[in-house]
Amino acid sequence: MSESWYGRSIEVRLGNPGHGGFCVARHEGRVVFVRHGLPGELVLAEITEDRGGSFCRADAVEIVEASPARVSARCPISGPGGAGCCDFSHATLDAQRAMKSSVVAEQLRRIAGIEREVEVEELPGTDDGTGWRTRLRLAVDREGRAGFHGYRSSQVITDLLCPQPVLGTYQGLAERDWRPGGEIQVTVDGDGARHVVEIEPAKVSSTGRRSPGRRGATARRAAQAGPRREHVVEGSGRAVERVGGREWELSATGFWQAHRGAAQAYSSVVAEWAEAAPGSIAWDLYGGVGVFAAELAEQVGPDGEVVSVESGRGAVDDGRRALADLGQVQLRAARVEKVVGELPVPVGAVVLDPPRSGAGREVIEALAHAGPGRVIHIGCDPAAFGRDVGLYLAQGYRLEQVRAFDAFPMTHHVECLALLTR
Repeated sequence: MSESWYGRSIEVRLGNPGHGGFCVARHEGRVVFVRHGLPGELVLAEITEDRGGSFCRADAVEIVEASPARVSARCPISGPGGAGCCDFSHATLDAQRAMKSSVVAEQLRRIAGIEREVEVEELPGTDDGTGWRTRLRLAVDREGRAGFHGYRSSQVITDLLCPQPVLGTYQGLAERDWRPGGEIQVTVDGDGARHVVEIEPAKVSSTGRRSPGRRGATARRAAQAGPRREHVVEGSGRAVERVGGREWELSATGFWQAHRGAAQAYSSVVAEWAEAAPGSIAWDLYGGVGVFAAELAEQVGPDGEVVSVESGRGAVDDGRRALADLGQVQLRAARVEKVVGELPVPVGAVVLDPPRSGAGREVIEALAHAGPGRVIHIGCDPAAFGRDVGLYLAQGYRLEQVRAFDAFPMTHHVECLALLTR
């Protein structure tokens, strides 16, 4: 193995953005993934991680030649050595969306073999990229202080300065002592009410390993990871949300789109694309509390049937209460991969919004076997999204449309929606 570059400073010219919030550079025959820079910039980069092999990671610690798209960083804790919250706070919003567009197109090309330009669209309420996040999960350090995890680190940065959350999210959190090693969920719901829930630390098993918690998994998968006790510190712990004139009440720690405008935007796309015929059967997979099921129910009408499958029992219970007036909707508490082959057919339209890791081969092959004419696939990870699109193509589907939304401004994350037809 060659000598490690860790800690070394190198001058590099940055190339295209890569999936993960960095730009790609090359130095002495190796690939360097550089954060905090922009395409075309000449930077002094400090190597922060080198495990050998063909690539290493670095931070741009000095900008030698700046891009015209560079601005003063809006997030004061996200720079080199800081938190992992804001990858792109040093770029204009237009530049951020251009980088995300490039990444989505590159993943579709590289993984699915599709050449297609993708425009990342703005969501309402993000004029400057701040104040959009309504759900925030904070870590708690050994001293009981709430904060953000450092980038690729267990370090907790206790300066509550990231500008993503809506106004009032942080109020009073820094003045309180929390359970060391636990987490804090802060939710500001559709009525503007703040709910603060303290989540106890993950238990350590007899093997010495921490039992899995919700970090690194979507809330809808939390039940599979094992329950952790929650204590409501402020608010009722029951968040009120609305989409299309319908109201949901759900757990403040349950899954709902973080961006205040996302749920309505995605629901509108589903309503436009699904084209579920009156009296037909439709599926809503990984359905959460049934936001998309409500849209499908409007289309199939009282003589149709909508089956929504969600692994989180709490979400299913909340969805059943919200959709109690829609007799054509059936919400099932189950893992999609376990029941997708048993759902009612013939199915006309399917909507699925899987976790970040995507739906995968097993689910997509079973879905394709049922033969729906239209599939709306939603993904928040471009690589997993590209892989899933490729699996549909292998099953005889065609990619009709793609839309992408800047649902996570100042981060590298982007939400993608695909319409696939037979």
